[in-house]
Amino acid sequence: MTQANSKVHAEEAVKAGSDAVAKGYDQFVNLTREQFEKFVPNATKGFDELASFGKGNVDAAVKAGSIAAKGWETIGKQVADYNKRALEMGMANAKALMGVKTVQEAVELQTGFARTSFDEFVAEGTKLSEIGLKVARDASEPINARVNAAVETFSKTTV
Repeated sequence: MTQANSKVHAEEAVKAGSDAVAKGYDQFVNLTREQFEKFVPNATKGFDELASFGKGNVDAAVKAGSIAAKGWETIGKQVADYNKRALEMGMANAKALMGVKTVQEAVELQTGFARTSFDEFVAEGTKLSEIGLKVARDASEPINARVNAAVETFSKTTV
């Protein structure tokens, strides 16, 4: 009977040990599953946010490029208009020079033409400078907005 009791006790100990291992394994699996289920949505969310942020950067670059292209188009038109006006003024001056009767008239006409041409040149340079500054400011706004968004986003991120 002692042997039978020993056998029963051994079987009970093995069963208790097996149950403890099985319970520990189940707890490990459940804990791992819970941690994984918490991690996946956060990781996916992080990847989604990163992709969205990257798309925003591309959109801002495209918008800035579009603004700059339109600005350069405006500058090109302004230069073409100035060149046309300057050519017309030069042609009008040449016609007027053909009709002068004295050297004094020619000198006065050329002096007036030179003064007017210089004033037009300075005024046109000022306009082009203002347009250029506006284009640069407007084209940089989408990029500046993205930089500000990046700073805000990354300053909130905890390591």
